[in-house]
Amino acid sequence: MPTRREPTARQLRLGVELRKLREAAGLTARQAASLLGVSNVQISQIEAGLSGVSEQRLRRLASHYACTDTEFVNALVAMATDRTRGWWEDYRGLLPTPFLDLAELDHHAAFQRDVAILYVPGLLQTENYARCVFSSRIPELTAEELELRVRHRLTRQELATFPHDVVIHEAALRIRVGDRATARAQLDHLVEVAGADRITLRVIPFDLDGFSRASSTMTYVGGAVPKLDTVARDAPHGALLIDSEAQLHAYRARFRKVEAAALDPDRSRDFIHRLAKEL
Repeated sequence: MPTRREPTARQLRLGVELRKLREAAGLTARQAASLLGVSNVQISQIEAGLSGVSEQRLRRLASHYACTDTEFVNALVAMATDRTRGWWEDYRGLLPTPFLDLAELDHHAAFQRDVAILYVPGLLQTENYARCVFSSRIPELTAEELELRVRHRLTRQELATFPHDVVIHEAALRIRVGDRATARAQLDHLVEVAGADRITLRVIPFDLDGFSRASSTMTYVGGAVPKLDTVARDAPHGALLIDSEAQLHAYRARFRKVEAAALDPDRSRDFIHRLAKEL
């Protein structure tokens, strides 16, 4: 297969998982290459996401690595054989790569869980709210860059169909992003989407005693199997994608605790509605 110049986050993840399986089996890249009848350079390229791998070769690798998790192997095969050209590819070269990575994660997500502290999560933002968020960026965006980001975010919202659990701290609801009308419209929008079948919205109020687990924002994206889950964290130069099993386990536990401490969906909706009426 031809070598890729810029692998996607999904292609990189496939390579990472194959490397993890090889290392767990105690094999070097050279040994794996010998078992497969290819060069060790080709194994390295596959594990770096720079080269694809056929279903037949992937299953042979999994067998050599003594991986007996059939569901996991099938999920890796689906990743390796997926030839979908996602809508986000139209933005390649126009937006930073992390924007494309998030859209790709959305497309393949089984579910998504958000903890939001300072801003309403991107998938629940109104157009004006999103524009105000992007307008606050330093250095400032050009008018074209701003509109590209807003359009990309709105398209993500339109195409999202997965179950979405969201926990929002009261701070994110009260921080004035844009003018009063923008803030009120955003709160009204949250009240509206909180009634959607696939969205569960909970609020952490300021007066919750001794609660510190919601100290940072996170987006937890469910994969085809739990081993392929991903956590997206804000970083200075874009989203940081986390996929180590130990960290995924910690983030799952953290979200459960945050969710359990938050108001239930009905009380959360009433809470947001009261805030909207105050504006």
